[in-house]
Order: sequence, then structure tokens, then C-alpha cells
Amino acid sequence: MELIDKQDEGWQRRLADIVVTGGSLLALSPLFVLIALAIKLDSRGPVLYRQERVGKDEVPFEMLKFRSMVAGADRMGPKISGNRDPRVTRLGHLLRRTKVDELPQLWNVLRGDMTLVGPRAEVPEMIRHYTPEERWILSFKPGLTGPGQIHFTTEQADVLDAVDEVEAFYVEHQLRNKLAKDLKYLETRGWAKDADIIWRTVKVILSIRRPTA
Repeated sequence: MELIDKQDEGWQRRLADIVVTGGSLLALSPLFVLIALAIKLDSRGPVLYRQERVGKDEVPFEMLKFRSMVAGADRMGPKISGNRDPRVTRLGHLLRRTKVDELPQLWNVLRGDMTLVGPRAEVPEMIRHYTPEERWILSFKPGLTGPGQIHFTTEQADVLDAVDEVEAFYVEHQLRNKLAKDLKYLETRGWAKDADIIWRTVKVILSIRRPTA
């Protein structure tokens, strides 16, 4: 596969990550406090959920989210979940539908584990299902948002609620499609495309979608 200009992974992208995430964390800090209080009032457990993900060059890192499931949920079932997973808390449903649960990853971006737009960071268990061509994705920093993630959120997440073997279904029916969208993005990556993806992500966050009946 033809590689894109690695300068796109260089100082310009890193500078943009620092400026945008630094300003966003400062501006959103009052909202973060309110969300933290709401999580503590809604259910027992920590405010943040920490999960190991695979980053650039297959280096693992700890990805942060606002906790949307009951404490210890990762020991109660699969690591892939749909919108109606019984482990999701009452507040967690709202956090997930609006993608607000992902906002602590701004810190991951500021820290350098992730970038603003890129392929979705997967859990280590999913990487073994990648084909050699798909593993090219691991040459890049994972993104806070990206085309594969938007597609999964808006069109595929609800499907998982109707299946029993969630992880097997995800690998067989959804992973390939999501990775294909991220691969296509990386082949033609550019600032205009990144701006469009960020705008589409903002629209998802601002649109509180009702769960499918």
C-alpha cells in the first residue's frame, strides 16, 4: 500500500492537537465537573473508565472515557457493547448517545497518545483479527474521532443489541467495514478532510439521538 507523506504525522499535526485540545479542555472544564458529579450521583464507581488500547506502532496506552457502565463491567461481559447493553448506567445511555463519554480522550490527545482525527484505537484482542494490509493502520496514531468511528456510531452500534455473541458478530460483520473506511481516509488524508470529519463529529455530539425501538 502506498504510504502517505509522513509529514502529516509530524509537528504540524502535533501543534494542532496541542492547541485544539488545550483550549477545549480549558473551555470544557466546567462541563467536566458537572458530568463527574452526575456520574457519582448516578452509580457507584470511578468517574473515569480506563482501558488498554493499541496505539501507533502497536504501543499500548491507557485510553480515558467518562464511565458509562457499572463499575467492573469489563469483567462481566464482552469488551464490545451495543447501546442497550444492560451494563450501561442510566446516565451512561445519554453520555454514549451524545458521545460525551469520549471527551476525556482530549487528554490522551494532549498527552500524545492520540491525535484529533485518525483510525479508531482498538483493544488488543481485536488486533489479531487484522489482515496484513489492515495492520498498516497501526503505523499511525489513533484518533479521537474518524470515519470508521462515525460510521460505527451512527449506523452499526445499535445492531449489536440484537445479537448474542457480540464480539464474534463485531469481528465477522463490522470490523472489516470500519477498518476499510479508516484505510481509505489514511490514503487521502488532509486538513480539509479532517475538518469535515470534526464537523460531522460535532453534529453527532450535538444531536441527542433516541435509541432505536
